[in-house]
Amino acid sequence: MDGVPIPKDFLLPLPASAGDLELALVLLFLAHILFVNLMVGGVLLSLAFEIRGLRRPSYDALAKKIAATVTVNKSLAVVLGVGPLLVINALYGLYFYTANSLTGGAWILIVPVVISAFLLLYLHKYSWAALADRKGLHLAIGGAGATLLLFVPLIFLANINLMLFPGRWLEVEGFLSTLALPNVLPRFVHFVLASVAVAALFLAGWLCRRGFDFETALPGLDRSVIKRELLTVVLAATALQLLAGPLVLATLPPHGLSWLLLGNLAVAVSLGIAALVLLWRESSAAGPLSARYWTVVVLLGCTVGLMGLTRHLYREKAITPHRELVAAHTADFRAAALGAEMRLAAGTPRIGAGEVVASPGERVFRATCMACHDLDTRRVGPPLREIVDIYADNPDGLIAWVKAPGKKREGYQQMPPITMQDAQYRAVATYILNEVFSLPEATAETG
Repeated sequence: MDGVPIPKDFLLPLPASAGDLELALVLLFLAHILFVNLMVGGVLLSLAFEIRGLRRPSYDALAKKIAATVTVNKSLAVVLGVGPLLVINALYGLYFYTANSLTGGAWILIVPVVISAFLLLYLHKYSWAALADRKGLHLAIGGAGATLLLFVPLIFLANINLMLFPGRWLEVEGFLSTLALPNVLPRFVHFVLASVAVAALFLAGWLCRRGFDFETALPGLDRSVIKRELLTVVLAATALQLLAGPLVLATLPPHGLSWLLLGNLAVAVSLGIAALVLLWRESSAAGPLSARYWTVVVLLGCTVGLMGLTRHLYREKAITPHRELVAAHTADFRAAALGAEMRLAAGTPRIGAGEVVASPGERVFRATCMACHDLDTRRVGPPLREIVDIYADNPDGLIAWVKAPGKKREGYQQMPPITMQDAQYRAVATYILNEVFSLPEATAETG
């Protein structure tokens, strides 16, 4: 990973195990994205039917009824968005905050953009009757709200995409340059198609179900016709998703792909194709919805669940190599910092004037170990006599401990790992175990 920035991580304890958090992230994200899809798709379909209502007023009533669903879905989308946002901060804080910083102003704009979009959509909903004779203005209000609303997931997608590719961090110069990354716009198109499909599927179930007095609620419209139109929208949007999917996959860097991911993807696509076949049959059948509709819902629900899992599998594999580099860099930094603290706590070692260092092991000991270890007296670490008692005739054990120390004694700071050349490890182990106590006391004194 030459040229890739490798920052130090900010090590904070996770509130739960990584596995539990990963499961929570997938489930919470799926719950959140469901209502985001219903919200975005509902807004777009409401505007589409309102435009159609310019020629057939009965469709204007359908558009108004669809707009009424957006309010609830907006609230649930926002509330359910808190969970995955908190979990992604815990699991991927370094990557998430870096992406947010690199996109700068666009990320800060999310809150005012969301507020503005919601206010415009409320105005669009509640001014329906007041602006009945000024449809151009009414559609402009709804269109402005929809445009702002679409800008929010675009920012999120740009950030989530950027956090996966540390190799691109040095190339990015704000939000617009992030949009130029290969995978952002294909994913955004895929998201919009998913929103339209999910919203149309929900509306077909809500408006065309058995027991709903369709003719009273929407006079001038035929239940079978609306069912066919809505399911045709689902069919077309889902089919376009299947066509757009390979483009999304092709624009992802291949290092995040795996056979498990591709297997999940293959199963998801198979279920999606089966759902398309049933959708075609259901859209062609007259009357209210049949049991096929619920089979389609289950199949597409499984498809979405597998896609959510696939997205997580890619994210984990894509950032694993960089995570390992960051972990190593962080460990080196912490070891150096702890070593400095330990040497500071031990004070400056006293070395006699004119003293001659007798061996390479003693030179390494005085430069690296002497600040924390004395002959018979506890300093930051235990005295050498205890170390000799433990590792007598076992230099390999002592070397292994110095390379990757743990914590054995209460009341002592944990020793940082010491990085040296192999010959230096061997020399200092030989000095401690075989030489230090055979030297004259004046020479061996370390305090």
